Amino acid sequence: MEQRRHEASEVENTDAPDPADSSAGLARLNQVISPLRRGLLKAARAAEQLPDLPDAQIEVLRALPAGVVRSPGELAVDLGLSRPTVSNLLKAMEAAGLVTREVPTGDRRRVEVHASKRALGLFDRFDRASANVLDEALAALSDDDRALLADALPALERLRDVVQDAARGSAS
Repeated sequence: MEQRRHEASEVENTDAPDPADSSAGLARLNQVISPLRRGLLKAARAAEQLPDLPDAQIEVLRALPAGVVRSPGELAVDLGLSRPTVSNLLKAMEAAGLVTREVPTGDRRRVEVHASKRALGLFDRFDRASANVLDEALAALSDDDRALLADALPALERLRDVVQDAARGSAS
C-alpha cells in the first residue's frame, strides 16, 4: 500500500499541469468530471437496480423534493433549460409516472408540478446508492487523497455554482 501511495505521488508530480498552461488543467478537469459522474450514475443504478433515467430527468427530480411544487417555467429557469425542453421532459416523466402536473383551482393559467411517490422513492434509493458507492471508493483512497478531496470541495462547489449560473443565463 505504501508503495502505491509513493507511486501515486510521483505521478502527481509529473502529471501536474503547468500553471501557465490553463488549457491542460481544463482538459484534465474535464477528463475527470464527466467519467466520474457517469461512473457514479452507472454504479448507483446497478447497485439498486434502478431504471436508466436520463440525467435531465434526475435533475428535474432533484429540483422537486418531497412537498415542493414548481411550475414548468420555474424548473426551466432553475435548471438552465429552455421551456420547450422542460415541457418535453415533463411529458415523458408524467407518462412514466415520475411527476404529476395539476392546474390549481384558483389559477387556471398556472401548472403545478410534483414528483410522484414512486419518483421520490427511486430518488432516495439513488442517493443512498450513490453515497455508498462514493463511501466505498473513498475508502480505497489514501488518507492524503481523501484530505485533498475534502479541501477541494469548496472550490468545486463554487465551480458548480458558476457553471449553473452560466447555464441559467444561456437558457433565458
